[in-house]
This record gives sequence, structure tokens and C-alpha cells, in this order.
Amino acid sequence: MMATSVRYSLFDVTYPDSDGLPMAESDATRDYLIYSFEALDSYFKENADVYVSGNLFIYYEQGNPKAVVAPDVFVVFGVEKKKRPSYKTWEEQGKIPNFVLEITSKSTASEDRGTKRGLYAYLGVQEYFQYDPTADYLKPCLQGFRLIEDNYLPIPGQIQGDRLSVYSETLDLELWLEANGEMRFYAPKSGTKLLSPREMEQAKDQAEQRVAKLATKLRELGIDPNLI
Repeated sequence: MMATSVRYSLFDVTYPDSDGLPMAESDATRDYLIYSFEALDSYFKENADVYVSGNLFIYYEQGNPKAVVAPDVFVVFGVEKKKRPSYKTWEEQGKIPNFVLEITSKSTASEDRGTKRGLYAYLGVQEYFQYDPTADYLKPCLQGFRLIEDNYLPIPGQIQGDRLSVYSETLDLELWLEANGEMRFYAPKSGTKLLSPREMEQAKDQAEQRVAKLATKLRELGIDPNLI
């Protein structure tokens, strides 16, 4: 009788998909959240067992809807790439995110450095990164931590020219703090910047415009660009 009651209570629990709060408190926070999600999602698009998401509830204790956290951006290896209203670890073979990125802001700075950092370490998140787009709360404003024996240790950054580079072993990607304070992902093997689909489209449009201008210039010089 007791077993039946416990089974019923577990299946009867409601796990909300939203808390009704806005995704981000500022344009900068929102823009980097969207960029990071789209760039990583595009980078891993051919990997059917890599799930990239952000601003999504992660429930880590069945039967307890208060055991929840919502990282700005996270990556899980070894689970199906599919749409989810929320992420419940007991439905995903107990897998938790391997990588988490929080875009720190005025309202989240204390939690990101304290409560969330402790929770992610407790859950076993391999790498935890923080980025402060306003440079008001973190010095330096891009920081990475790797889980070593249940504790987060800082990942040393490398100065490359006027940029700070922090390597994510989990993603095999570098997070770069550009000279203008922007954060971008780079693929170290190819040396290329990860672009979001929107940025890819913009780059394509710019390239087409340059080709069109060059063709016009050649025609002004009496040269048929189609013969080159």
C-alpha cells in the first residue's frame, strides 16, 4: 500500500516549464545568451547525441519540483538531440550538463558566484563558465572553472595579442574575450570563430555585396567578370 502511494505521488508531481520571468534583464545579457546557444547548437548540429539548450529548467531530483536550476546555456553529451519543455535528469539516464555558461548580471551576480556554483559542483557539471558583458561584477569578466575532485578550480587564461582565451576541455573550444569586451567561441583546430545562424547569414550577405561591387568595378573598366 505504501509503495503504491509513493509511486502515485511521484507521477502526480507537476514540474513547471516556466517561472513567468523574462529570459534576461538586459539587452546585453539576452544577446550573449542567444549567441552562445545558437553558435553551440550550430557547431554540434551533426552530433545526434549532443543536446544544447539554454534558459531551460533542469530538474535533478524526481518528486521534488523545487530541485531545479535554469542555466543560461548548457551542453549535455550522450543524450538525444530533441526539443524538450524541461530537462529531467531521471528521464535522461541521470545525465547532467557537462558544460554550463552563465551570463552574469546585476540580479544574478551573487547567485552565479555562490549558490549556482556550489550546486553545479554538487551535481557534477564538469565545466562552469561565467561571463559579465558589462565588466561590472567579474574581474576578469570571462572566467572558467573545471571540476577537480568535487571542487571547481580556475582554468588558466591565455593572453593572445589583445585577447584573453580560456580553453574548454569539455567542448574542445576556446572562449575568447575580445579587445572590445565581447565574448566569442573559437574552434582552436581551425582557428575560426563560431557564428550564430544570423551572423552566418550576415556574413554571406556581406560577401555577396563585395562580389557585386567588384563585378560592377570590372564592368566599368570594360572587363567582363564572367570571363575571369
